[in-house]
Amino acid sequence: MDLKSAAYSPELFAACGQELCTQLETYLAEKHAREGRVTPVLDPPAMIAAAREWMQTTAPTSAEGLPQRWSAMIETMLANAQNLHHPRYIGHQVPAPVPIAGLCDAVGSVTNQPMAVFEMGPWATAVERALVNALGEQLGFTAGSFAGFITHGGSLANFTALLTTRNVALGDAWEDGVDVPSQQSLILTQADAHYSIARAAGMLGLGTRNVVKVGLDDRRRMCPRALRTELEKARDAGRKVIAVCASCCTTPIGAFDPLPAIADQCEEFGVWLHVDAAHGGAACFSGQHAHLVEGIERADSVVWDAHKMLFVPALCAFVFYKNPVHRFEAFRQDAPYLFDPTAPGMAEYDVGLQTVECTKRAAGFGLWGVWSLFGSDLFRTLVEETFALSHQFYDELRDSVDFIPLHEPQCNIVVFRYQPPEWSDVPLEEMGLRQLKLRRALIETGAFYITATKLDGVGALRVTIINPLTTIDDLRGLLDAIRGFAR
Repeated sequence: MDLKSAAYSPELFAACGQELCTQLETYLAEKHAREGRVTPVLDPPAMIAAAREWMQTTAPTSAEGLPQRWSAMIETMLANAQNLHHPRYIGHQVPAPVPIAGLCDAVGSVTNQPMAVFEMGPWATAVERALVNALGEQLGFTAGSFAGFITHGGSLANFTALLTTRNVALGDAWEDGVDVPSQQSLILTQADAHYSIARAAGMLGLGTRNVVKVGLDDRRRMCPRALRTELEKARDAGRKVIAVCASCCTTPIGAFDPLPAIADQCEEFGVWLHVDAAHGGAACFSGQHAHLVEGIERADSVVWDAHKMLFVPALCAFVFYKNPVHRFEAFRQDAPYLFDPTAPGMAEYDVGLQTVECTKRAAGFGLWGVWSLFGSDLFRTLVEETFALSHQFYDELRDSVDFIPLHEPQCNIVVFRYQPPEWSDVPLEEMGLRQLKLRRALIETGAFYITATKLDGVGALRVTIINPLTTIDDLRGLLDAIRGFAR
């Protein structure tokens, strides 16, 4: 068999593609019907060995045997997958994506549309720019007066935005390095902020010890009074605040910081405001929930992950700059082998000047495809329905005698504990440990997938309702399952 001819055969591709779609159709139908496990049996060594065995097994000696091998490979992949399309997946902030988004992504993957320069990925770049403009305007930025791009995930997006503000705040830090005493530069951040903020500080040479956590209010939102205290302390000590990092919404419980009050103080003190809206940015599509991100258009930089509440596959993360000049501040470099000096106007569209990545996948195709096919009202519907179900679940918890909700949800994240009357004398640390044990027992059955967190150092159960097909009956079933394991 001519391996090269087989690998590039349009006919073989078509046959494998048809088999893939057939198997995925069956998979989706089964998961939507709540058939099978949510989580496969999690045995890392066995899975690694099985994957290696596929690589070591002799391939068919003729092209006719390849479709059958392909079919078996897809069966193996699906049998060992985390099943986010199962309505009883209510775990991490990773959605059951709109399936057609995956087909749009496949176009970019098969044709390979790298995006450092416009001429290598012209339609991918056009799609990205169209999405940046539409989403930025949805956030409230003035049309034509802001900039942005897509990058590979919220952590990289936060890093890039904070690299930008470091370079703006410290002048020649990009060229000369961070040549300031470590105790002079600070990042002030939401106390429950994603760990990528501190990680970025370490990578930027600012130091993780110089990330100051600002106190929270009774809803675990950044407290404006506490922020003022930290800004005044930094000013009085002669320390430079590189940025204030607010959240919309936080990972532990989904808290949305009060952006107008925070923005007022950042303007008063002349400090860059960065908003991590990786999860919560989608609230702007809902008239009912847009107040949660009120004031976000006043931020100097914003991060927003489409692969969360816009329900497209990972990774598709946006970075926005209120001042379009700042898009070139993160990376002040020349790459003459990429960027054509005979067409200087094209640099405006060469995203490699703005991102960590040189070669970058066409990450916007899935979102663009869903938006173009179904319209933006789909995003409003998905946000409002998942938020509403979370509040309904909160009411169920509040009305029960053996569960305690630990906050009133602002979005689709709910944190709670199983705490029946007979456990009333259990010490808080032990109570938290019991939650973690309940969660482990639950997910090992494959019946549900939820996560755990700690609030004030004590363990708790956490769900993220991020599959639009989840119902209140699924959530009631979750509570009954937890009761059964507790007994």
